[in-house]
Amino acid sequence: MTRSEKVIQAILWCAAVLLGGYLGARGYMKLRENPPEMCKEILRWTYGETGEECLSWYLPGSLYEEGENSSVMERVWVRMQKEIPLFTYLKENEPVNTVVEDESTCQEIITANGQTITERLLAENQGKAVTEENENARENKERAEAEKTENENTEQVNEEINEGAEEMVKEEVQSQMPAWTSAVEVSPVKDLSMEQLSDFNYLLNNFFVVDPNTTIDSSQMDAASLLGDDLKLAEDGEKPQILIYHTHSQEGYADSVEGDENTSVIGVGNYLESILRDIFGYQVIHIKDTFDIVDGQLDRSKAYNYALPVVEQVLAENPSVEVVIDLHRDGVPDDKHLVTEINGKPTAQIMFFNGLSRTVNNGNLDSLPNPYISDNLAFSFQLSYQAARYYPHFTRCIYLKGYRYNLHVRPRSILLEVGAQTNTVEEAMNAMEPFSVILDKVLKGE
Repeated sequence: MTRSEKVIQAILWCAAVLLGGYLGARGYMKLRENPPEMCKEILRWTYGETGEECLSWYLPGSLYEEGENSSVMERVWVRMQKEIPLFTYLKENEPVNTVVEDESTCQEIITANGQTITERLLAENQGKAVTEENENARENKERAEAEKTENENTEQVNEEINEGAEEMVKEEVQSQMPAWTSAVEVSPVKDLSMEQLSDFNYLLNNFFVVDPNTTIDSSQMDAASLLGDDLKLAEDGEKPQILIYHTHSQEGYADSVEGDENTSVIGVGNYLESILRDIFGYQVIHIKDTFDIVDGQLDRSKAYNYALPVVEQVLAENPSVEVVIDLHRDGVPDDKHLVTEINGKPTAQIMFFNGLSRTVNNGNLDSLPNPYISDNLAFSFQLSYQAARYYPHFTRCIYLKGYRYNLHVRPRSILLEVGAQTNTVEEAMNAMEPFSVILDKVLKGE
């Protein structure tokens, strides 16, 4: 009960006392006027009240009415609130004392409510689960019986079909595998004489492009020495021999779908992996890590730094790997389309990229040593030489630049640029077919 209610109740008690005194005095005067009748009336009223009081004590249910649990004064107070607006106004404007529960009490209340709700939901869900489980069990039983009957009927037919299908698949695979390689098995399209290749200027004009930030001398660009480097790979189909990875994994093509790695350089790497494995019999490891994504954003500033420890770890775990291919896609002006036609297919042109660990301003970069510079050059040149013989216009050049580009991890390391952003995914995929042919020729020492 609020403070205003207590005050008003006190006033009512005083008024009741005064009214009682007044009625008592009037009753006394009436009693004097007609003593016998008044005495009977008082006794009748007294008996009635006494009876109701007794019933309220011993048979309370006989006198119970909905909402009538309050005392006489409480009922009077409610009535007064309805009849006199002043009381309602005072109650509405009474200051409210807010009870603030401490944090631990609130947490206990929340936990208790959560447990109650959880228990109710669990009970409901268990009931539903039992019903659903029974229905599912019945349906599964019927389905299993139907499938069993169907399987028994088709098992014999499948056995007959499988024998013929296996033979057909083998014949189809065998017929498809050499379809795009047969053109290069006859003879080279172009012959290159050692007299031409011995000309330093001829090599510069037809095979190499030297970036202005580095230099190279004729001793490093000697065709006889580059072709004489034995890069033949021992045949071993049991252990991995080739590693493919992508320092710039997010590079895509004109019709690449964002977020779909199958339409990016990773997808091109997937196709190259399948050709080398399924057609030529090499065991291949393909790293698909995204070294050019940092905190969810494209960042190529340190991609080579991020890629190196991963590549080194894979090579340490697989010492049988001797060929390392970092597969990229080049960037060119939008009006330039790097495409040629090979075996009737539009094919993206490729470029080999070599680092010499030497710049014009600083000379040899001792901080970025590469003991395999000559081997890297020989590997790129032998690939370009085979491409020039069998697929003229397939390779663009061997681009030489000043830094290392992680080509120091193996003697047979190359950075391969497949087309550019203006090529289609199909053109880039097609390029992996002739590239795999020339790679196989170099690794077999042909």
